[in-house]
Amino acid sequence: MTLRGRLTAAFLVVVLGPVVLGAFFVASTVAAVDRSRSTERLAVAASTVRTSVDALCQQLRAAADTVALTGDPAIAAGQLVGRGLAAAVQVTDVNGRVTYASPGAPPTPWRDCSEPAAAPSGPVRALAARVDRRDPAGALLGTVAAAHLVDPAFVARLAAVTGVAVTLLDGGASAARFTHTTESQQERDAVLAAAGSASGERVTESTRGRYVRRIGPSAGQPLPLVLSVPSERPPGLHVTLAGVVVLAGLLAVFTAWRLARVTTRPLVELAGAVDRVAHGDLTARVPVRSRDELGRLAAAFNRMTRETGSYVAALTSSRDQLRGHLAVLGDTLASTHDLQRILRVILHSAIAATGARAGAVLLVEAGGVLVAQCSEGLDGRWPAGDPDGSQGLRVPVGVGVVGAVAATGEPQRGRLEPTEAPTGEPRCRTYVAVPFSTPGGATTPGGPTTTTPGGPTTTVPGGERCLDEAGAAAALGVLALYDRVGADEFDDDDLDTLRTFAGHAAVAVENVRVHEEAQRLSLTDPLTGLWNYRYLRESIRREVERASRFGRMLSVLALDLDRFKDVNDTYGHAAGDTVLAEFARRVRGEIREVDLAFRQGGEEFVLLLPETDARGAAIVAERLGAAVRETPIAVEAYAGPIVVTVSVGIAVYPDHGSTGREVLEAADDALYAAKAAGRDTYRVAEARPDVPTWEIPVPAGAVSPPDGLPRAGRQVQVPREPGGHARSESTAGVPESNRSGPAHARPDPADEPAATAADAARAGPDVGRPGPGGGASSGPHPPRQSRGR
Repeated sequence: MTLRGRLTAAFLVVVLGPVVLGAFFVASTVAAVDRSRSTERLAVAASTVRTSVDALCQQLRAAADTVALTGDPAIAAGQLVGRGLAAAVQVTDVNGRVTYASPGAPPTPWRDCSEPAAAPSGPVRALAARVDRRDPAGALLGTVAAAHLVDPAFVARLAAVTGVAVTLLDGGASAARFTHTTESQQERDAVLAAAGSASGERVTESTRGRYVRRIGPSAGQPLPLVLSVPSERPPGLHVTLAGVVVLAGLLAVFTAWRLARVTTRPLVELAGAVDRVAHGDLTARVPVRSRDELGRLAAAFNRMTRETGSYVAALTSSRDQLRGHLAVLGDTLASTHDLQRILRVILHSAIAATGARAGAVLLVEAGGVLVAQCSEGLDGRWPAGDPDGSQGLRVPVGVGVVGAVAATGEPQRGRLEPTEAPTGEPRCRTYVAVPFSTPGGATTPGGPTTTTPGGPTTTVPGGERCLDEAGAAAALGVLALYDRVGADEFDDDDLDTLRTFAGHAAVAVENVRVHEEAQRLSLTDPLTGLWNYRYLRESIRREVERASRFGRMLSVLALDLDRFKDVNDTYGHAAGDTVLAEFARRVRGEIREVDLAFRQGGEEFVLLLPETDARGAAIVAERLGAAVRETPIAVEAYAGPIVVTVSVGIAVYPDHGSTGREVLEAADDALYAAKAAGRDTYRVAEARPDVPTWEIPVPAGAVSPPDGLPRAGRQVQVPREPGGHARSESTAGVPESNRSGPAHARPDPADEPAATAADAARAGPDVGRPGPGGGASSGPHPPRQSRGR
């Protein structure tokens, strides 16, 4: 196919494709919008019908109740009918005989408002509500039924209220017959046919372009109704769109032919010059025949070839200058803890420095697999089974090029044919891969290898091999680049440059890992492995906020090993540490993954159980008590095991407190109760008393002081709050965490003994101070981030 033919075909595809797709999109969008709007109108109409029928049924029940409660039903029924609250009233005795019926009542049977969904077939003449009539002693005297006439006027009122056409069917099982309708005669048959073919309350379309929906009979809405609305699609839409597509096609064919004819000759000349430059002839020039875009392109090409020679020399010198700036780049990157950002900067800089077309940074993860942390330019380089790279770059250590580099610790560079691409790696013609390890890793003399298909593997002098402590070759990761621009293969200079970037990548990875480990150690208890008191303050605030946001419960368990001081005094602190570590292990085995376990201090622990009520918390407390009590803890260097027990206090948010501090205090108070009850048991916190309130008088008008300066409020003593100190009116602007007393202060020193040192150690966390979001299970796992509103 000639260039002119290809240009014409390409132009037609580019122009006609969007036109056809646009026409199809407009047609489908209009149809979808029309159906969506009609469905929404029918849904609103159905809801309005149910509301109207339900309101009518409520009115009829009220009328029937009024008649049933009066001594003379006839008088009450006449008054209700006269006022229009019911069309007719019927009173029957216990045997079903009619003792009173309003004059002119519609024929029975009446359709009862409380009938089930499977209502009997037949025309609906009236809608009724029935109630029992009893004497003062409660004995059944009969029933009272209040009815409302279902006639064309009633159906017309429903249509006026809903704004759609309403048809009352002759029974609920079939749509073949109807009793009353507001549909026109032209649309009636098509609407009934569409309603008969619809299943349930699904919206369907009639043959005449109306959307139809059936509702009822159902519980609370015993009337079998059909609702319909007209379609809003403009007529002749498809014909108009087809005409637009045909006209656009004719215009596109003519325009494409003209453009191809004018463009062919300059493009052929430009293609020949480009081919000469591709073979290394930088003296190639293109004649400039016009001043249009093609003329400017030819002039730009000529200028490009003249400047390319000088750029080649400049690039050689700029590469040396780039290496001098890498030290400054390394210092900058090492000060950042965002690993993904660091690796992206390193990869981008390495690609720019070596002139590669693509590249990737891979790190060794668990299982001995190299996983790409960031990549660039790999689109279109994946095998046929994964054309878009959806599987990602994952290479086992020892497999393929990068896998061999990671396993041996030796850099490699070379050339590959398209059919020789390693499994799981992108296709390329040339490559270079450099390993990197931790900055403190040992190295031995070695060298990168150059691989040539069908030839031997050679070692490039000056390389290094990364060894672990056991002497086996290993690497932390691999920096790989593919297909260098403007050269056949990567050279030794590219290899040296890549080693520098790999060294910065190793420093960055090590810094990030050290930072993450330090952060983890700052939030965990070194003896038990549980979260520490610092993380407890952050977690209970976050969990209380989450429980409040989603309306859930949060249980807090305060645990204390009974008489643990005797264990330390009898067996020593080393044995006590063993007991604490084993107790923490058993706690982790008895709770869920979403639960949080903390060591508050000494032998005191705290559990947070999200979405758990008091009963569930009690079950957990029983399991914990049994796990500790029934299996004594064996300690080395002692003849027999150590028997310990645990006391547990339980408090639930929001039943026992509105903040994390209050719930934790309530759990601690419950723990004291469990201790007082004999230990080795649990207690649930008592319901908190009503919070005292004060009435603040507000003056009718603001009055400024004579000197115009503001005045601080006078000190007004208020009642002491439970669990805290008395507050004065002037402390209203001070944060709660600064105004309150100790977390476990007693209501009054005169009523209870002063707090001991152990009580002070049990002080709850200050949850008023915000901290970084986080959370996890009971062990030292990465904190989970809390989501904001």
